[in-house]
Amino acid sequence: MSNQSTTSDDILACARSLIVAGGYNGFSYADIAEVVGIRKASIHHHFPSKVDLVRTLVARYREESAAGLVALQAQPDPLEQLRSYLGYWEACIADASAPFCVCALLASQLPVLPEDVSFEVRAHFRFLSEWLASVLDLGARQGRLTLASTPREEAEMFLATVHGAMLSARAFGNPEVFGTVTAQLLQRLKPAAA
Repeated sequence: MSNQSTTSDDILACARSLIVAGGYNGFSYADIAEVVGIRKASIHHHFPSKVDLVRTLVARYREESAAGLVALQAQPDPLEQLRSYLGYWEACIADASAPFCVCALLASQLPVLPEDVSFEVRAHFRFLSEWLASVLDLGARQGRLTLASTPREEAEMFLATVHGAMLSARAFGNPEVFGTVTAQLLQRLKPAAA
């Protein structure tokens, strides 16, 4: 099995970085053609429309995210699962390999997104929220986490804080802001010392 990326993979990777940099309307096939070094017709061969391209990109992103979250569940401690989730994003923001969740960025543009893309973005948020709620619920039942409200409500607040921390890190031009904000989030969930 080859680890070499295909033209389709290169197009998707380029589109992802362009979306993170400028949003759905912030790039064109001409931009991708220039970065990847192919003709626009080649992009249309793989993805007939921009909707096809971004829908495929988000669907693949959802698959990668789901696999990553399942891998985190190998850790039995829910607090460590949350710490690892935050650590993943902290590392991505620090080395600029993925400075922003592409679905969070696209969610900010939902009113102008095509329905097929909106569907994928909303599905990502539903899955992530359900995963967080299950981890928080397990942690509360094990006495490893202290929740101030229901696991579902805590999951929504956790998710909003993580995405807000990404935004703050970008706005301040300081990746350390993400870790500062999310450290407080974990601290709030820890049970009081016995």
